Amino acid sequence: MPATTAPSYLEPYLSAARKYGSGFGSLLWASPKTQAIRFRALLNAVDVHGLTVLDVGCGRADLLEYMMGRARFPRSYIGVEAVDALAAAAEAKRLPNCKILRGDFVSDPSLLSRGADVLLISGALNTMNRDCFFESLKSAIDAAGRVVVFNFLSSPYLAGASHLAWHRLEDVLSFCRGLSPWVEHQTDYLPGDATVAVWKETL
Repeated sequence: MPATTAPSYLEPYLSAARKYGSGFGSLLWASPKTQAIRFRALLNAVDVHGLTVLDVGCGRADLLEYMMGRARFPRSYIGVEAVDALAAAAEAKRLPNCKILRGDFVSDPSLLSRGADVLLISGALNTMNRDCFFESLKSAIDAAGRVVVFNFLSSPYLAGASHLAWHRLEDVLSFCRGLSPWVEHQTDYLPGDATVAVWKETL
């Protein structure tokens, strides 16, 4: 049987994993510093303490470690990851109240429907074309109990690599406001990046 071709949005991660294994390079972040800056933006948007959290494209579950290091302890954490080396690294950490699901949430949106209060997406949207990006956002918003918070590249400034895609903030906000009246955003933490929170209900 011939080998199947990975979807275009996954291939950059799979290619990096073939080179770096479960190392930081497989996450396609520029540096741990910029990863942490984006994580901080997510947690500025929602207090996850005591809530159920689903981390979409969780990598090595670095986000859960970041939360715990800042005394933000979700009641439970579910990570969804399509790259086996990264999922295995997340499982090997044996973090508390943590479950890792292996699979591609784009081709199988049911992976997102786990009853989580909060869906967080940091980095997993950065290799998606327009159609895939908005379809994935719609699936995430539909699946969230309370809120979806996501980072994305909002200008060419950080999207210089050929595998990266950026999307206009105005287009993303317009799409989100068509699904919920409660939409917030941040752009003051890293040039060329944006964080958006789409609430399903007010608290």
